[in-house]
Amino acid sequence: MERYIPQGVCPKEIQFEVENGAVKNVNFVGGCPGNLQAISRLIDGMPVNKVIETFKGNLCRNNTSCADQLARALEKHTTN
Repeated sequence: MERYIPQGVCPKEIQFEVENGAVKNVNFVGGCPGNLQAISRLIDGMPVNKVIETFKGNLCRNNTSCADQLARALEKHTTN
């Protein structure tokens, strides 16, 4: 399980796994549970690059969003 500390959003942590290039078991710690659980379910099994492409730049406030922060976490994962 990877952990990412997001900036500028309500969740205090984003947890996720990447298995064979696909996003698995995304969990936002804090934030709007209904919306974030729905996002997590919708993207489970989706290719990492597709999630990044879909969510990166999706802005809410503070020039970011929970989805944008997830994309940033996945980008960091792919560059490590």
